[in-house]
Amino acid sequence: MASAPALRMGTSAGRGALLAAILASGMVFLDSTVVNVALPRLGADLGATVAGLQWTVNGYLLMLAAFVLLGGALGDRFGRRRVFLLGVLWFAVASMLCGLAQGTEWLIAARFLQGAGGALLTPGSLSVLQASFHPDDRARAIGTWSGLSGVSTALGPFVGGWLIDTLSWRWIFFINVPLAVPVFLAAMRWIPESRDENVSRAGGRGPGHRRFDVTGAVLGALGLGGVTYALIDAPVRGLASWSVVAAVLVGLLAAVTFVLVERHRGDSAMLPTRLFRSRLFSVLNVFTVVVYAALGGFTFFLSVYLQNVVGWSALLTGLATIPMTVLLLLGSSRAGALSARIGPRLPLSVGPVVAAAGLLLLRRVEPGASYWTDVLPGVILFGAGLTLVVAPLTASVLAAVADRFAGVASGFNNAASRAGSLLAVAALPLLVGLSGTGYEQSAALTSAYRGALLWCAGLLLAGAALAAFLVHRPPPAPAPAAKEGPPVNGQR
Repeated sequence: MASAPALRMGTSAGRGALLAAILASGMVFLDSTVVNVALPRLGADLGATVAGLQWTVNGYLLMLAAFVLLGGALGDRFGRRRVFLLGVLWFAVASMLCGLAQGTEWLIAARFLQGAGGALLTPGSLSVLQASFHPDDRARAIGTWSGLSGVSTALGPFVGGWLIDTLSWRWIFFINVPLAVPVFLAAMRWIPESRDENVSRAGGRGPGHRRFDVTGAVLGALGLGGVTYALIDAPVRGLASWSVVAAVLVGLLAAVTFVLVERHRGDSAMLPTRLFRSRLFSVLNVFTVVVYAALGGFTFFLSVYLQNVVGWSALLTGLATIPMTVLLLLGSSRAGALSARIGPRLPLSVGPVVAAAGLLLLRRVEPGASYWTDVLPGVILFGAGLTLVVAPLTASVLAAVADRFAGVASGFNNAASRAGSLLAVAALPLLVGLSGTGYEQSAALTSAYRGALLWCAGLLLAGAALAAFLVHRPPPAPAPAAKEGPPVNGQR
């Protein structure tokens, strides 16, 4: 039997556990933000094509999107600290392999491995705090983790850009190894082991038991992977090539089978399909895919364009988007409070429109552009729009389902955001005609950049329309019944 949560804020054990969770999240967030900045350098060094750059980003995103829910389930069953430590070691080793890559294929394979490690770390960093801290201190611990993890996200492009310019693109991966050492030691020393007692290693039978849904995770990965491969391979081999057609068929078949398997398993599935009885939950996740597709496509193209066409350094390119993250850090709580007062429809409708206006401004950036007059206004508008979206979206997703599904709903929404970025990075080069080594040619990249930002702005406007017509304020949970028994948080 796992011991009750005992860590308290202000104690050495509490500080040590927080340090481990924050640094672990920082490693994952760093590699989620800074790799885009490194794409031009690593592409030139390894002789990568556009497809190679796409897979460098998407190999990581694919594993995170497909296996993040499974990573949380592994911790619940086998021990949250144990799986967290496995994730730390896995991520560090995969990062070392990324840094040592001698070719594009090696780097892509290592990025797949790194994404798998991230799928263990991403839910693990939060779950160990949730399970380990005393209930009176849990909110403060999670708030501290959230704030400092956000700071690491903001600093990531700056630190990464400096490493790329000063040392090499390889150091954005190597830096994870020394970071992993204090994470591992602090977790071993201060994080207590915990697990979900309703789930036994042998496949428990008790109430609340949830089956270990490896099949669902693999089918989800095959569905996303098949479609992603087809989109990336189509510019090279042609839409009618056997490999592209086969990838599409495998992806679609896996996606359909995934839905059938999850529906058959009911509440024991990795993704209980009853969640989608809530129209609001379904709409919000479609909205998530659309908005984060715009974000993923924008950041992929902007980093390459600023370096290969405008002529900026990796450091300046990394600094360019920091105002976006700062706005999110400073404004998300206010946006969440606004949404709580007036409902999510207005923020989720206005935010994408403001962000789209920022992208339309950024389409005009040309060689010799000034950061202050040409880039910063568009970045601020995009960041302000995103700030209006993120907190209201998260709160609305959680409010759209019963409390007992909060964890899986949050995890699925996280996966949906990564899937949106994944699909955008795969599809946009095909849509704007960028392939081969076109990213190294100024004219080809300029045309593709402007076309891609137009597509991204269109996605944001589609998201705004979706929110304006289909999003409503989640009704409050019904009051508990007078008789004994657990309250029912109504399904919507």
